[in-house]
Amino acid sequence: MQATPLAAVSLLAMLSACGPIPVDQAERVCLRDAELARAPQTDMSVGIGTGSGGTHSFGRINMQISGDYIAGRDPAQVFDDCVMRRSGETPQRGLGEQPGWQGRA
Repeated sequence: MQATPLAAVSLLAMLSACGPIPVDQAERVCLRDAELARAPQTDMSVGIGTGSGGTHSFGRINMQISGDYIAGRDPAQVFDDCVMRRSGETPQRGLGEQPGWQGRA
């Protein structure tokens, strides 16, 4: 059975997406993992709407909690491991030096 050229190109594109990413990009992506290892993230929204059925209120709370937080892992180690896993390289800057990091490394 022969693969069509389009199928071969599609397969190569999918496989290349699994490869390492540049270390600076990995650092930006992995900052979120470190934030979740430091503390759960919450988001809350509330509102009131009116319509033909009267007035209605609504609310929503979202909470994200990571296994790293539950396990008590150090956010700096989570960051380093994530960067290494995604890029194959160690971070160029530690977690405490990352723009946007507001936690304790």
